[in-house]
Amino acid sequence: MDPLPTPATAVPDPSVYPGADYYELTMRPGSWRFHRDLGPADVWGYWATDPHSPRRPIGMGYLGPTISVNKDHPTVVKYRNHLPTTHLFQFVIDAIRNGDPQLTPTPPPPYQAMLPFPDNVNVWNVVHQHGGLTAPQSDGMPLHSFSPDGIHAESYTTLDPARVKRNEAICAYTNRERSSLLWYHDHGMGMTSLNVYAGLAGLWVVNDPADEELNLPRGEYEVPLVLQDRTFHPDGSLAYTMTLQEGEDTPVVNGKAYPYLAVEPRRYRLRLLNASNERFWRLRFAVPESLATQPSLPFWLIGTDGGFRPPLQMLNFLIGPAERYDLIVDFSQVPPGTDVTLTNYHAPVHYPGVPGAGPQISEIMQFRVAKRLSGGVDRTTPPASLKLPTVAPIAVRPDIRRRQWVVYQHKLFGTMTFNAVPFMEPSADFIEAGSSEIWEYINPNHDAHPMHVHLVNFQVLNRQPINAAAYQADYEKWIDGGRKPQDLPVLDNYLTGPPIPPEPDEAHSDKDTVKSYPETVTRIISREFTPPTETIASIPNSGTAYPATYVHHCHLLEHEDDDLMRPWTIVAPGTQPPTPSGGH
Repeated sequence: MDPLPTPATAVPDPSVYPGADYYELTMRPGSWRFHRDLGPADVWGYWATDPHSPRRPIGMGYLGPTISVNKDHPTVVKYRNHLPTTHLFQFVIDAIRNGDPQLTPTPPPPYQAMLPFPDNVNVWNVVHQHGGLTAPQSDGMPLHSFSPDGIHAESYTTLDPARVKRNEAICAYTNRERSSLLWYHDHGMGMTSLNVYAGLAGLWVVNDPADEELNLPRGEYEVPLVLQDRTFHPDGSLAYTMTLQEGEDTPVVNGKAYPYLAVEPRRYRLRLLNASNERFWRLRFAVPESLATQPSLPFWLIGTDGGFRPPLQMLNFLIGPAERYDLIVDFSQVPPGTDVTLTNYHAPVHYPGVPGAGPQISEIMQFRVAKRLSGGVDRTTPPASLKLPTVAPIAVRPDIRRRQWVVYQHKLFGTMTFNAVPFMEPSADFIEAGSSEIWEYINPNHDAHPMHVHLVNFQVLNRQPINAAAYQADYEKWIDGGRKPQDLPVLDNYLTGPPIPPEPDEAHSDKDTVKSYPETVTRIISREFTPPTETIASIPNSGTAYPATYVHHCHLLEHEDDDLMRPWTIVAPGTQPPTPSGGH
């Protein structure tokens, strides 16, 4: 019933830092109607200062404005925290603080539990530019958090400190990524899931002037789709029910439940972000059975997390939290007046899940082919004829270092960790700058996990099934036996089948988030771990200094908050990295 909204684009100020675009983004409470038949909801969102009209900030109230940048042109952002000091979902904060066994991180022996935030903090935030090639002090990691009343997490940092108050932080970005759809979102320590659920997410588009030669749909024909699931109280307010069930019950796109978009019978470029806390979506474009020989409208995949990839014609795809898919959909393939419905199927939560364990969502939004074709003809390049920038495969050298990350759960429904080590333990995995590595995500449990690595893009090498029960049992014995490196279970002894190549939509693609399927080892190979060391926009200390620590984590946000996250550290070129932690 509601038209699809499009987040406004923030306006940069080029005068503050010469050679860079400058933005001020303020986190503020607000009000938003998710559907015409729902009352207004209290939400949180990002608002951008308009340098041409400072008293009229840019935003919706929910989510944030789009940051649109040009490749290789730096961006500087001041983030300001004007949120309340009591959380929108305070009952979850209280439950964590009171030691709720399903919410409070509880690591396996011999580690002791640590609360993720201090007693005097109910709200704190930090912004992570997801997918960016960013120096660590601007990366927006959880321990960089800062509260509305100026309380700082232990690793809080800011550039240009003379220009900030205690509830602010300045970050600088290189924008050296390929042309791609990134996003920015909250990464507050211990409450990322709640803060993003409240609305703290937005799009970050990296543009390359060379893209104009590709003749892709643009302007009103290039449509961002931020896909989330939410639950509402009868009065229309947001209900956070993830403490009771897996997944929420209503689809929300760009902040609207079940929206529609009136389209012309022509090609559109749809840029999808799965910004859900935990839900995977298997998506297709359904058409009325009377109009087609098949129930789904074919489309073309032209890009993923890290930008363009070779065009691939598809009928459906599975997108995990934090992944992005860049699509060309041709609505001239159906008669005028047709309603094309974006639907979700065969994707229970937690994926691959048990049907009926969490709310199921089938219909998401409609594309109504109701407008006349403007200009008389669609002059964009047909997808089959597109000559997109190619993605060079990352070479697997004989001496490449391999690193294992075991998804370990000490008790059913309990805390998950990597390698049975809590997040707050110091970094113990060291990587030489400029090197590549193969990371093996060993997942013996029953859920799929979208694994996100900060800083680098990578490619999916393969997956291989494992004897999960045997591996889990022997891993438990290894922990109980004192974690001796020489006794660590050898992965090769638990493999039950040959390597499985990347899925077609993953192949020939740069990624920053990968689906780690259950009872499987998922292998990725990284591009060089080379953080930006140059000074950005003449700001002192804006480049990377070694050692440089980043994080990787599961992007099921409740899992991330409950400790499925670990730091890792890049050391200077020529430095011999120590042995990986725990024999992994």
